[in-house]
Amino acid sequence: MEFHEKLQTLRKSRGMTQEELAEALYVSRTAISKWESGRGYPSIDSLKEISSYFSVSIDQLLSGEKLIFIAEKENQSNIQSLCDLLFGIIDLFSIMLMFLPLYPKTVEGHVYCVNLWSYTETAVYNRTIYWILFTLLLVIGILRFFCVQMKREKGKRLITMGSMAAGTLTVIYLVMAREVYAAILAFVLLAIKTIILSVRK
Repeated sequence: MEFHEKLQTLRKSRGMTQEELAEALYVSRTAISKWESGRGYPSIDSLKEISSYFSVSIDQLLSGEKLIFIAEKENQSNIQSLCDLLFGIIDLFSIMLMFLPLYPKTVEGHVYCVNLWSYTETAVYNRTIYWILFTLLLVIGILRFFCVQMKREKGKRLITMGSMAAGTLTVIYLVMAREVYAAILAFVLLAIKTIILSVRK
């Protein structure tokens, strides 16, 4: 007997509806319906809840192979979630491009480094583009956190592409504008995101 059949049998043996079982296990009715139709398996934590609630062992619910499959899938999902969070944090680190003293300012023949707020040695349109690019990266980072929380995979893919494009454009523009320190920082952030993407895959 497969897991979905066992779960259905256990539920019916207690005369419970899917809604009642969902409440008892603290999951949605959709999750119960999915499990009972064989379209998916519960997480390890949910399996423990089912096992405890019906007083059966996890081995009785699932074969060893299926259990390993679920554990591997859950582990992969956890790694992807962690990578998504790290990716978002890197985009939020773009705020350093605004606040760190990365831009040259000449005062009485001496060159000092100042933050973007105090930077006046370049054309206004350059500073405007910097603000747009850095703000865009910050917004993308915030959107990624939102997508991770809402578990929207499609949204995360689009945001990832936008983040990489904005990061690449930022590096290219800073290099062209000869903002050496800012370009180096932007490149490091982009490189870290590339590494995270390779680990995530």
